[in-house]
Amino acid sequence: MTEWSRVRATCGTFLLATAALLVTHGQGLADHSGWHHATALNGTPKYDATTSHFDYVNPQAPKGGKVRLSSTGGFDSFNAILPKGNLAPGIGLIYETLMEQALDEADVSAQYGVIAKETRYPEDYSWVEFRLNENARWHDGNPITVEDVIWSFETVIELDPRYKFYYQNVTAAEDRGDGVVRFTFDAPGNRELPHIMGQVMVLPKHWWTGADANGNARDIAKSTLEKPLGSGPYRIKDFSANRQVTYERVDDYWGVDLPIRVGTNNFDEIVYDSYRDSAVQLEAFKGDQFDWRRENIAKNWATAYDIDAVKDGRIVLETFPDKSRGIMQAFVPNLRLEKFQDERVRQALNLAFDFETLNRTSFFDQYKRGNSFYAGTELAASGLPEGKELEILESVRELVPAEVFSEPYQNPVGGDPQKMRANLREALKLFKEAGFRLENRKLVDANDTPFTIEFIAQSPTAERYVLPYANNLRLIGIDLELRILDTPQYINRIRSRDFDMATLVWAQSLSPGNEQRNYWGSEAADQQQSQNYAGIKDAGVDALIEKVIFAKNREELVAATRALDRVLLAHNFVIPQWFLDYERTARWNRFAHPQNMPEFSIGFPTIWWYDAELAAQTDAKK
Repeated sequence: MTEWSRVRATCGTFLLATAALLVTHGQGLADHSGWHHATALNGTPKYDATTSHFDYVNPQAPKGGKVRLSSTGGFDSFNAILPKGNLAPGIGLIYETLMEQALDEADVSAQYGVIAKETRYPEDYSWVEFRLNENARWHDGNPITVEDVIWSFETVIELDPRYKFYYQNVTAAEDRGDGVVRFTFDAPGNRELPHIMGQVMVLPKHWWTGADANGNARDIAKSTLEKPLGSGPYRIKDFSANRQVTYERVDDYWGVDLPIRVGTNNFDEIVYDSYRDSAVQLEAFKGDQFDWRRENIAKNWATAYDIDAVKDGRIVLETFPDKSRGIMQAFVPNLRLEKFQDERVRQALNLAFDFETLNRTSFFDQYKRGNSFYAGTELAASGLPEGKELEILESVRELVPAEVFSEPYQNPVGGDPQKMRANLREALKLFKEAGFRLENRKLVDANDTPFTIEFIAQSPTAERYVLPYANNLRLIGIDLELRILDTPQYINRIRSRDFDMATLVWAQSLSPGNEQRNYWGSEAADQQQSQNYAGIKDAGVDALIEKVIFAKNREELVAATRALDRVLLAHNFVIPQWFLDYERTARWNRFAHPQNMPEFSIGFPTIWWYDAELAAQTDAKK
């Protein structure tokens, strides 16, 4: 999953954090004698080169109106590639990538030209070339050049350790003439590499290396609140740092007639307001201070919308199936700390978590227990390994736990006092085996040091599920203290690995690849900017990550991912929480969407539009 997709997700399109990997089959595309307008998972993109627009848009969607969105934590920078500071929400609206995925083709299974109009790569995937669209322009009218592409790529890997790690197999970026850029790789056979290079966000070299209105030289290595030059469908209109940023549609946007753009970016203005308190944010929505809300709290969905605006139709509550991702949300212990390094300790911590009671009493039975790092997808391991998955596991048998061959992963089951008493007794037994004992109702180690956990969170809503967990742990002598931090503090402590435990999330595309090194790889464990939050270092996991990355086809990719999932689960690295396979949304009834919605995305606000008639009716009821 490229980090660029995380930046673009802030623009309000339904592209997740996690949302963009392209491990593609590419049959017919691995032909360096010819150029192709797109790449696709199963060899044939859904849309051919003559397509005028994609099926999931309304090509006659009216342009106009405003949509107001919300964000949390404030912002202090418009520098989209700097790994520090709080980036403004929506900044991805002003930039373009070389290529972009469609919203109706199995997550990121197909990508089509934006700045690049064509691509090609050889059968061994040792390089990829992109031919730029000669019409691509910056908002100042200057053309987007190969020099911009190379500078953007080289700058981001210089400034951000995450990208340097992610693109570690890229050995060269060069201008091949005639608007063609080539990226060369040191790892032939990695079918993902030609495709993830298409997701490089391109920035204007001439602007960033120039001077501002006061004659001061700009510095891409520093945060800035100067409105940056872009090439996308929107530009920054105005802003108030840490509070609000407004984007306006670019009337002469060069890409408006691209097939992937027709029927999209229909709002004249997109506004982001920032909130620091989630309760205030909810009340602001109900008070018509912003228009769209993705509801991620079960109690709110069950109880907070029993208001007149919902009853009379001014607010629409709607769920959408979530088919685009797998997910692992979990209590994540910091394995860098000695007290969490024994697997029996982590297994005991799972035994103390009573999901079933929590789901019934606090979540209104809306969730499913997480039992996979790819929950909700075909990538999730189940039962015992067989076929290709078993073959892959056999190839690394000496590196993985023996139980992956004989014992399917199962979370402990609670839900009533009798079951939880049994679970807690088993937890204490595991702690004893790991060298701990109960002393005056406190769990202590051989040095009489109490086993304590500081749990950090960035919202008081964490109390709803952390405090019941803390109560269970207290019964076996563990004190868990919940500390609520503001967003910058929380982010800094997670990045610096200064935490005992936190709730963290990994979102997975349907085509995992290079980003798995960043999530679970041993090398990433010591990198502060990586998403190996837990600090996993395991030779078997590393070997299976490479099996995923170098899978030769979809069947092998699915089997290798299931094998990786099975081993991650067997080590009990995290305590799985829960997941939802649909999205809960609330919106003020001023907007319309295409009749044929894309299967893998809500597409808000990208393919929606302002409906003046609906808006008039909604406003008239106020």
